[in-house]
Amino acid sequence: MHEKKVCSVLDYSVEGKEEEAQFDAVLDKTLSLIDFVNEKESMPFAVFKPTGFGRFELYRKLTEGESLSEDEQKEWDRVVERFEKVAKACYEKNECLLVDAEESWMQKAADDLMEDLMEKYNKEKVIIFSTLQLYRHDRLDYLKGLHERARKKGFKIGMKLVRGAYMEKERERAEEKNYLDPICASKEETDKNFDDVLKYMFENIEDMAIFCGTHNEESSYLLMELIEKAKMDKNDNRLWFGQLYGMSDNITFNLADQGFNVAKDLPFGPVKDVMPYLIRRAEENTSVAGQTNRELNLISKEKKRRKL
Repeated sequence: MHEKKVCSVLDYSVEGKEEEAQFDAVLDKTLSLIDFVNEKESMPFAVFKPTGFGRFELYRKLTEGESLSEDEQKEWDRVVERFEKVAKACYEKNECLLVDAEESWMQKAADDLMEDLMEKYNKEKVIIFSTLQLYRHDRLDYLKGLHERARKKGFKIGMKLVRGAYMEKERERAEEKNYLDPICASKEETDKNFDDVLKYMFENIEDMAIFCGTHNEESSYLLMELIEKAKMDKNDNRLWFGQLYGMSDNITFNLADQGFNVAKDLPFGPVKDVMPYLIRRAEENTSVAGQTNRELNLISKEKKRRKL
């Protein structure tokens, strides 16, 4: 892929574990990947998931304002330490770090942790990237608040922008527990929310860096147009596009051919651990009407074009 100017993000997609030994194993794997990507021009990012480093229930309790027991507080301190070790390793090696987002009812704890790391390591430039799921209607307000705090404290914001992959689960829980559904009412609202956040970040690019993780052509065109209108370098290191390996190659390789920074996310790991992640991706892709058939048609057309 790198011969075609497409970078890779090696994503050890293990999440939702319960035991300390499992979290330490994911930490060790992530640290070894940071060493590995540090040697590869083709791999500009490391990545991990919050629940790869700590129990979901701890994040949930902190997000929902519940107190931790003494043992749980010690456990949470170890989660914070794992985040810190990975962030420090990236900072020392000048590698960027992407940290994924998960369910809304655990996310505030992860967001707060990521904000602390940005404040510490994003002083001169963005090393640490958190993730905004833009099917959540509250994310632009959250970003604006974070931006205000970042300006006061003198740090930069890195964000991976995605639409999101837990929609059914989010809606079901909101209905079951009788709270406001955190998800936009329609796909059109989600698309608008994504593009509004993208524009806000681009307008404030001196304070930010964007990893635009999308399979949506219109959002990709939007960022391309913003870059071109602003007469910015297409390969400015604050601006990245990303798609999943095996999906939307028509977007990825055309972006790379045009000179934009683009990376493929390559999930890997034990099959039983990675399957939940891959199933969410498949559901996300098929939730867009006709997307799978369209991709197959594009591949078929490309094969015919190459024969000619």
